[in-house]
Amino acid sequence: MSCSTSYAPLPSFISSTAAGRGLSPRFPAGRRFSSSPNAGKNSALSKQRRRCVTVNAKSGRKTALEYRKLGDSDLVISEITLGTMTFGQQNTESEAHDILNYAFEQGINILDTAEAYPIPMSKETQGRTDRYIGSWLKSQPRDKVIVATKVAGYSERSSYLRDNAKVLRVDAANIKESVEKSLQRLGTDYIDLLQIHWPDRYVALFGEFFYDPSKWRPSVPFDEQLLAFKELIDEGKVRYIGVSNETSYGVMEFIHAAKVKGLPKIVSIQNSYSLLVRCKFEVDLVEVCHPNNCNIGLLAYSPLGGGALSGKYLDIDSEAARKGRLNLFPGYMERYNKSIAREATIEYAGVAKKHGLTLVELALAFARDRPFMTSSIIGATSVDQLKEDIDAFLNVERPLPAEIMADIETVFKRYKDPAIL
Repeated sequence: MSCSTSYAPLPSFISSTAAGRGLSPRFPAGRRFSSSPNAGKNSALSKQRRRCVTVNAKSGRKTALEYRKLGDSDLVISEITLGTMTFGQQNTESEAHDILNYAFEQGINILDTAEAYPIPMSKETQGRTDRYIGSWLKSQPRDKVIVATKVAGYSERSSYLRDNAKVLRVDAANIKESVEKSLQRLGTDYIDLLQIHWPDRYVALFGEFFYDPSKWRPSVPFDEQLLAFKELIDEGKVRYIGVSNETSYGVMEFIHAAKVKGLPKIVSIQNSYSLLVRCKFEVDLVEVCHPNNCNIGLLAYSPLGGGALSGKYLDIDSEAARKGRLNLFPGYMERYNKSIAREATIEYAGVAKKHGLTLVELALAFARDRPFMTSSIIGATSVDQLKEDIDAFLNVERPLPAEIMADIETVFKRYKDPAIL
C-alpha cells in the first residue's frame, strides 16, 4: 500500500524566526513561513567551513534554531521540543516556570506533556506536570505555544487515570475522559497535538527489544481509535493526532484506516532515538515516515539516553550521578545502566573529546542532523542544563563534519543499540 497516493508530502522543514507559529485557520493565525532565500549560499558556506574543520567541530558562532513542518499538519515547530516529565517530581512549580520561560525565550515553541506525568508514574503525583504548565500558560499568548500531550495506552496498573476503569484502553470513552481532564488541568480549550502514549495492542516497549508473539492480545480497532479522535477534532478540542512508542505495522494500519474510512491521519510519531537507540527506527520506520511515503514527523525522545549520554553516570560516585534519575529511581530505565550501553557511551565520549566536543554536544548534534528528524524532545531539571542542551544545537557545526560522523559510525558498528537487556 502506498501512502503518498492519498496524502501529498509537505516540505520536511521550513526555516524562519521564532516569531511565527504556523497555526491553522481554525485558531489564531501565526506568521507565514517561507524558505530562506540564502539557503543555497548558506549551504555552500557550510561546506566550506566543514572542509576547514580538523579537530574542533565548533563553528565559533551562535546560529538560530530551525523550524520544521510536522508531517501533514500546519504546525511549524522548533527543532527542540521541551520535555516536561520532571515537573512535579524533580522540579517544583517555580522551577518548572523558570525552565519554560527560558525555553520559549530561546525560540522553542512546543512543549510535550502527558496525562501520566510526572515520571515515574504514581497516583499521588499524576497530573502535576499539566497543572504546572497550566499555571504558566495563564501568562502566555496561547496561540504562540504549541501544546502536545498524550493519552495513555493499555495498562492494567494505571487505572487511577480514569474515574471508573479497571484497565486503560484506547477507546472512545477513555480518549474523551483523558482529553477533558487534560484540558482542565492545562487550563486551555484545545490541544495542538494529541498522541497515543503507547499502543492499545501489545508491542515491545521501554527496553523490551524483541516482539513476543505469546503476548498478543485483542485490541481496539485502529479505525475506532481514529473515529474517537475525529469527534474531538470536530469539536475543536484537538487539532492534530500522533502516535508514540509505535511500530511500522501500527503506523501503516493507522494510515490505511484513515485513508479507507476518511478519518484523521496521524501526523507524528514520538519514539526513542539516540546514539544508543537507533535500529528500531532506522531499520524500517525511516522508510514509512519518509515525506514521499507517509510523511510522519519524528519527535525523538531521550536523545541523551535518559541522561546516560550526558556522561554523568560514567563516574558512578560523582555528585551528578548520585542526583541523576537512574539512581534516584531504582529500576528506572535500567536498559541504560544494566547493559553494554555504558561501554558504548565511553566510546562516544572518546569521539567527542577527539573532536573538541562535550558528549552532550556530540549526542544532541547527531540527533539534530538526522535527515528524518523533525524535533528532539529535551527535558532538563534546571535552566543551566537546558542552556547547555540548547547551546549544543546552536554552537556546534551544522551538520556535523564527515570526520565525526565516520567516527560515530565506527562505534555504531561495534555497538548497535547496546541498551538491550
